[in-house]
Parts: sequence; structure tokens; C-alpha cells
Amino acid sequence: MAIRLDFVLFEGQTGLPGRFRGLAGAAWVERMEYMAYEFERKQRIVVLGGGPGGYEAAIAGAQQGADVTLIESVGVGGSAVITDVVPSKSLIATAEAANSIGEATDLGVQFFVRGDTGKPLRPEVAINLAAVNKRLLALARQQSEDMKATLIRAGVRYVQGHGRLDGTSGIIVATSGDATATDFDRIDADTLVVSVGASPRVLASAMPDGERILTWTQLYNLKAIPEHLIVVGSGVTGAEFASAYRALGAEVTLISSRDQVLPGEDADAANVIENVFKRNGMTVLSKSRASSVERTTTGVVAVLEDGRTVEGSHCLIAVGSIPNTANIGLEQAGVQVTDSGHIQVNRVARTSIPNIYAAGDCTTEIPLASVASMMGRTAVFHAMGDTVNPIEIRNVAANIFTQPEIATVGYTQKQIEDGLAQGEIYKLPLSSNPRAKMMGIKDGFVKLFARTGSGTVIGGVIVAPKASELIFPLALAVEHRLTVDEVARTFPVYPSLTGSITDAARAMHVVL
Repeated sequence: MAIRLDFVLFEGQTGLPGRFRGLAGAAWVERMEYMAYEFERKQRIVVLGGGPGGYEAAIAGAQQGADVTLIESVGVGGSAVITDVVPSKSLIATAEAANSIGEATDLGVQFFVRGDTGKPLRPEVAINLAAVNKRLLALARQQSEDMKATLIRAGVRYVQGHGRLDGTSGIIVATSGDATATDFDRIDADTLVVSVGASPRVLASAMPDGERILTWTQLYNLKAIPEHLIVVGSGVTGAEFASAYRALGAEVTLISSRDQVLPGEDADAANVIENVFKRNGMTVLSKSRASSVERTTTGVVAVLEDGRTVEGSHCLIAVGSIPNTANIGLEQAGVQVTDSGHIQVNRVARTSIPNIYAAGDCTTEIPLASVASMMGRTAVFHAMGDTVNPIEIRNVAANIFTQPEIATVGYTQKQIEDGLAQGEIYKLPLSSNPRAKMMGIKDGFVKLFARTGSGTVIGGVIVAPKASELIFPLALAVEHRLTVDEVARTFPVYPSLTGSITDAARAMHVVL
């Protein structure tokens, strides 16, 4: 929005601002005209990085009438769309379909073909991984192109290239495709938004080669299901891919340095997932740390710190990620970063420099696409003087796309047990849910956390198929501080998995 200030000068006026004292006549009028121009022109916003955070920041700026430029080196959507969330969840969807076929027998659905003798034969479920990967990469490219088209329609200037900050008032960009190029163009800015994302962390003792030793961005080059996939790292990424490839038919060994898979997650939920992994034939090596992974003539071998070895055909290295913040001018601009390279931000996504904001996995906030998107919008709204609500990370719903899924929101059980929040805990197994029985669901639960006394919902965990869809009612309850009684008074469909949410809420009326 353009703002026009009209200045009226009176003869003999005194007490002018220091920078205008001594100006008279034409000089004074010239300065006033310059100030009017400054207030009239559009705010210039330059966004570095086109992932979820950068994309939303650019859209929000355009909607507010700013002059917006977005700079991206790979493609709109960043790694989230091109090499991470979109392709990985597409792969997981295929794995779920394969798993459903395998479990259909429990529901009385049997697959047979007639042999030469007329007797029925059970067919095998075959996965054409080359076709699967071709499809999911095409989906990722299409999503990226759709997002780019949306930006252009909104009036955002899109620049393909490598950028870095040039102080606090602009970004210099190499459009040659070489991040080390010396031929740059400079784009001036009033507000800068940095959303450069993160990349897979690699180990010097297990360097990926893109063929046998892989990061999660390189898995989509595989032409066939790995005979034996070794997964190093049992965090979210490692657990998701281990679950997916086991469902697709690969032998899988998951190497976990902790007592159980998914360290840091709800202990009950992690226990369910680990039990499902083992029941489905996955080998889980707990309290085991890989010291090295080497390629052999026929595959790979992982050497554990205790001297044991694990041989496989391929190895996925899933040991976290590192922010893409090196050599982009942050230090020179005075932006504070942590020892790990993450950008320090406050609850409105602002950095230590007032006109520089940051969003997404390159920051100190939790690395979720939904959080990145919210940070991008919040940053631009704050920069342009619009009303913003500071981001409350505790209200963010998160999901782990294993089979079954794990969805969480709000306080955790450990935080309640450690006294960080006063709350009561109630857990209801899905095995008591009529719809779950109809669907053949054997594993999972709904767990609610409510504040002692008031009954306000402060968190929850759902372990179930499509838990990512089921968590939304609890996220609403946490965000809007509903009580368990208010949740219980909501009519769920019968029969439905959501009925377990109201059942748990109803039971907590007595617990509280």
C-alpha cells in the first residue's frame, strides 16, 4: 500500500529534524519531494529460495502490493517439492497400495489366477520401481511448474540462479548456473527473506556415490527394488523409507543408535512402529552405530562400532540434514547463525537484522513444510506492517508417514511427566474402535493430554492409518483451547476412526 505524506511549511518554522536543519528554499523542497517518492513507491521484497517458505513469502508480498522478486537455483518448490516431500510421499503412497493388497486376505479378499491345469494359483504383487520413480518425479516437476505459474500470475518476478546477500539492502545473483561465478546482477531490496532450505547430511566414512550408497534425494534413480536395503539412521526419514521399501518387497535392515526407532517421538508410538517393523520382517538393530559404509563388488557392507558387519545391496544414509546457509553472505550482513549454520529467528521469522527475515529448514525452527510456509507469510506480513500472530510452534501438527502413521500436536507426554505442563493423560487403543475392526486395523491408538483442572486439550498423539488426516480435530482443539468436554460434545460419524477422539475426550471427563 502506498502512503503519501503532505508537508506544510510555515515561514520561520524551527525545530526541524537534525538531518533537515540548514536546508532552505529549493534544497528543502527537493528533500520533501524525495521523501514523498520514498513513501509512494512499492516496497521491494527479494526472496532467496523458492521452497515452501520462500514461495509463500513471495505470494504474500504480491498480494500486499509489494514489488517481489524470487530467486531459486533449482526450481520453485525447492527440495520439498522436487527431491523430498512430494516424491517421498508419492513413493510411500505406492507402498501403502502394495501393503493393502497384501493385507486384503484378512478381509476375505483373495487374488488368484487359473493355472494350466485349471487350479488356482496365488499371483505375486510386482513393483515396477522404474515406473514408480518416473511417475513420482513427473508429479514433482508438475507441482513445481504449477507453483511457478502461480507466482507469475501473482506478479512475482522469478529469477533462476544462485544468489547471495550483498549486505542488508540487496542480493547479487548469478544466472549462469554456477554458484561460484563472478558475473553477478544486483537486485536491490527493502526487505530480504532467506529460505534456502537444507540438504542431506553425509558422513565422511560413508560417502554417497549415487548408485549403491545413497542419500534420500538419490533413491529415485533406482531402477529396481533393492534386494537388501540397509538404512543408517532411525529418525523420521530413515523410518519412513525403511517402512516404504519393506512394503515394496525389499529386505530391510534398520540401524538405530538409540534404544528404539524414532528417538524423541512419543515412546508408545515408537514402540508400536518398531513392533510393526519387526512383525513385517524388518531387521532392527537397536543401540547400534554404523562407523562406516563401503561399497563392495556386489553391494555394500556397513561396519558397526562393535565390529559387527551388515552386508546388503544398497545403503540409505539418513542421519539428518544441514542448512544451505554457507557462503550466501549471512555473516557479512550481520545475520546471527548457530554453530550448526541455522539462522536465528524470532517468533515473527525476523533475524538479528531488522529488514532480513528467514523461513524454513535453514532456520532454528522445526523443519516442516507447513512451518516454513507459515514463517514465510508471517515474515512478509510483519515486514509490511500487517497484523500478525507470532508463530506458536507447540500448536503445529506433525506427521510421520510410516505404516501406520504417527501424528502429534501440542505438549508431549514426556513434557507432562517432566513437569513442564500440568496435565492428565488418556490412551485409547484403536482395537476397540468398530470402524478399525471393519477395516482390519490391528495397531494404533488415540492419546489425549488435557490440562489438570480446566480440562483444556493441550496435546495429543494418534497412531493409525492416515493419522495425518485424523490429527486435525486435535490441532483445532489445541489452537482454540477447547476442553475435552467441548470435544466430546461434537458428533462424530458412526462408525469412524474419529469416533475414538470423542470417546477418549468423553472418558477424560471422569479422569479430570
